[in-house]
Amino acid sequence: METIEAITQRRAVKQYDASHRMPEEDIKQLLSLAMLSPTAFNIQNWRFVVVRDRELRCQIRDVAWDQAMVTDASLFIVLCADLKAWDKNPERYWQDVPKGVRNFVLPAIDSYYRGKEQVQRDEAMRSCGMAAQTLMLAAKSMGYDSCPMDGFDFEAVGRLINLPADHVVAMFVAIGKGTAPPWPRGGKLPLTEVEIIDRF
Repeated sequence: METIEAITQRRAVKQYDASHRMPEEDIKQLLSLAMLSPTAFNIQNWRFVVVRDRELRCQIRDVAWDQAMVTDASLFIVLCADLKAWDKNPERYWQDVPKGVRNFVLPAIDSYYRGKEQVQRDEAMRSCGMAAQTLMLAAKSMGYDSCPMDGFDFEAVGRLINLPADHVVAMFVAIGKGTAPPWPRGGKLPLTEVEIIDRF
């Protein structure tokens, strides 16, 4: 499927075939493609918690407004971010570039993030948002449906997955074989309302 086609056809699908089992190679491909998503300074701060345990999925569903996607999707991911990824051996993010590039980028990483908690969180959310979109477009191009989710108790989910203190939950992504069409598009704003040339 072409990229433009995947973008136009991707919709938030709410109902999934709970009996469908996604092949391991498809799961690996989806995660590998998601890992090509951009992150500032290449810090790769997203973490993909692939929830396979059925009981854990049921517990998460209990704190996610009883949304069936949590248990019925073939692949259910709690998309998280490591807020301190920038400070955890950042040399490894730039190990394959010339030394001059490393000498420039590594101090810039430290300067950009150190002591800036809001920047760390903002960057985590941007990174996870881009990774989620990559997952959903890749899923569509592979013949799967998907749904981004944020209707849940973030703190309760964090406890259920043993979220480290320096991580944050960004959202869920459910992927699988849809069993019902998505709702009709709710209506798109005209481009003239959302496109601003130069200044507001």
